[in-house]
Amino acid sequence: MKVFLALVVGIVIGAAALWFFATKEGQTTLRSTGEHIESATKPARDAIQEQIAGFKLNPQEIKDELAKTGQVVRRKAQQAGQAIADVTADARTTAAIKTKLVADKNLSALNISVNTTDGVVTLSGTVASADDIGRAMVLSMEADGVREVISTLQVKPKSADSKPKG
Repeated sequence: MKVFLALVVGIVIGAAALWFFATKEGQTTLRSTGEHIESATKPARDAIQEQIAGFKLNPQEIKDELAKTGQVVRRKAQQAGQAIADVTADARTTAAIKTKLVADKNLSALNISVNTTDGVVTLSGTVASADDIGRAMVLSMEADGVREVISTLQVKPKSADSKPKG
């Protein structure tokens, strides 16, 4: 019974909509709504067309690229440029920290590895004392471009064999 009632209601609503859109007022409303939708979507459509042109994604260029390489690849120049700048900045930061470690006579720069990613510096390796961990971290924090320093340095005291005999 519920299904039959739902079917009847659906038919009545459909018939009323058909009648409304068949009248002059309904057609005017429909035309007005269509024009409103078209004017509202035109800026978005134009922006997409500009992006397609900018990224060279028209059908012929896609077909040509697929024929040559078997794939279509596009990168945003701004993002690629920023990624290159970030990697360069990280490399400069790492070099600056390594230079400071080499200049410090109490630290062995050969035993400390420095890795920088997005301004986060990770120190790893071995040092002779806990004081050396603090010193390495301070030197790292002083470098330009450093946002954070993470130390996984391990204390490995110098062996008794390496001390001079007296």
